[in-house]
Amino acid sequence: MTDAIRPLIAGNWKMNGLKAQAAEFDAMLNGAADVAGKADLLVCPPATLIAAFAEKARGKKAAVGAQDCHPKVSGAHTGDIAAEMLTDAGATAIIVGHSERRADHGESDILVKQKAEAAWRAGVTAIVCIGETQAQRDAGQTLEILRGQLNLSLPDASTAANLIVAYEPVWAIGTGLTPTAKDVEQIHGFIRELLTSRFKDEGARMRILYGGSVKPSNAAELMAVKNVNGALVGGASLKAADFLAIAKGCP
Repeated sequence: MTDAIRPLIAGNWKMNGLKAQAAEFDAMLNGAADVAGKADLLVCPPATLIAAFAEKARGKKAAVGAQDCHPKVSGAHTGDIAAEMLTDAGATAIIVGHSERRADHGESDILVKQKAEAAWRAGVTAIVCIGETQAQRDAGQTLEILRGQLNLSLPDASTAANLIVAYEPVWAIGTGLTPTAKDVEQIHGFIRELLTSRFKDEGARMRILYGGSVKPSNAAELMAVKNVNGALVGGASLKAADFLAIAKGCP
């Protein structure tokens, strides 16, 4: 953990959550003050819940984000949501380039970059996801893949204030598998080196989150790794007790 960088624990609810699940978010808000000294909290529910959750979070120690956006402000794009619409609903950050978007919707690095810029246009932080598949890992291509994604997905104007990088090995998402702490340290160190080389002091201060089967039982070990500045949490973020326990794992 880099002492100067405040950790962020971000929950990605993915395509989960109805109004009935609002009680879990209420519980997160109620417990947020207890972990505020350790980390910032961000919950990214489905777009249908952003406005309601943002209203609940007003004045509390947690923020609400979104899971994706369209690169354009408006237009004939049925079913898509502009970054400005998400911020109008109360989102303070937008996840872009998640591996499930890249795989399920064929999103390219260039599109991810455009979406990051759209988040900035709307005045919020972009959380840019990168990560390798099992096949790429087995072929020894992890660092090559990450280098390409970072080079093409991050806009030139990226700063520590407007952009967060989330490393999620695709093979670890929802599988219960996680890299060793040593592997995570190597990869996050590689990411930090690339960020610092390209963005200088800003790159040295950018948050790098780890994602991929993060849970209360492994959170403390992962959060203690150098250059791990928080977590992007999937399944475990759906339960307040688990999500808050992960935040408590931050040093």
